[in-house]
Amino acid sequence: MAQIVVTSASGANGDGYGAVLRFTADGALAGSFSEDPRITDPRGLSLDQAGELLYLNSGDDRVLALDRDGRVVLDTGRTGGLDVGGGTFGPGGRYYVGLRRRRTILALPARLDQQGEPLLPDGAVPFPRGFGFGADGELYLASGIGPSGEGDNTITVFARDSEHGRLTLRTGRLVDDPELSPLDLTVAPNGNVAVSSEWPYGSPGANATIREYDPSSGQLVRVLTPDPAVGFAKPRGLRFGPDDQLYCVGQDHVVAFDFPSGRFGGVAARLPRLNGQALVLLP
Repeated sequence: MAQIVVTSASGANGDGYGAVLRFTADGALAGSFSEDPRITDPRGLSLDQAGELLYLNSGDDRVLALDRDGRVVLDTGRTGGLDVGGGTFGPGGRYYVGLRRRRTILALPARLDQQGEPLLPDGAVPFPRGFGFGADGELYLASGIGPSGEGDNTITVFARDSEHGRLTLRTGRLVDDPELSPLDLTVAPNGNVAVSSEWPYGSPGANATIREYDPSSGQLVRVLTPDPAVGFAKPRGLRFGPDDQLYCVGQDHVVAFDFPSGRFGGVAARLPRLNGQALVLLP
């Protein structure tokens, strides 16, 4: 791993930097990854499947793709009301983004040259908080708590309809964990579902954990917990790196875990006022 790239939200969302920031492998801040004015209050961030372009969800109601020098090479253009959250690549090589206001997921072509296709009906869950795809194309969608307190704190599963190819509801409530309040979700190399959780959501003393679940039964497999001395809070974006290292970005920190053993690996980067939302690891 040569560097860590992180999106930091801004303004009312946490008084962060409103920028894409670059850290060296040893955690030193190396400055802004891009100064393009189309990057506003950035959220989701994902490498394309070739590892060449960084896809970025901008608060300016658009999706961008940047090269490794931070230059914008693809742009959906501004789409009023898009309100994009997280994003990841998935089936068909498409880039999938969460639409926070519509509470669904949009599938975009990698070229960003079309409007995209809703993957689920609007209002698929009360408040989407991250998603990931299983090996068979099933969709795991975290359903969390919104700013007004609405939500149900679980994971909803959608499976591919073999007849029509559409995603249909398989399990409305996969997980029943009283200490889950999801902020992001990813599917681990072992096929289990990993979720970053802040419980109780919004509480100053909230417990920040990574919770691992069996994808079939929803059973809690284990809880990964950072060293309390670090003061890690508001755990958002999750990303696996080399050797199954799991990274999580949150408030002021990027932390790492050795996922096979579950051991806390330490602080990968630290920056006061880092309102971290998502990260990628650039080799």
